[in-house]
Amino acid sequence: MRHEQDELLDLIAQHTREVLPGLNAHQFVFASDRLADLGANSVDRAEIATLVQESVNISIPRVELFGPKTFGELPI
Repeated sequence: MRHEQDELLDLIAQHTREVLPGLNAHQFVFASDRLADLGANSVDRAEIATLVQESVNISIPRVELFGPKTFGELPI
C-alpha cells in the first residue's frame, strides 16, 4: 500500500510541475506543501486534479478535494 501511495504522490508532483513549471526544482514535502502557497490558483489546482485522475483512471468527487489543504491530507 505504501508503495502505491508513493507512486501516486510522485504522479501528483509530476503533474504539478507540468502545470507550474517554476516548480521543476522544488522538493515536495507532501505533509505540508499547499498548492496555493506554491503559486497554484484555483484553475491550476483543478487542472492538476484532473490530470492525476485521468492518469490513474479514477474519478474523485470535487467536493472531496476541497477539504485537504496539503498533499498529505488527500484521501489517498
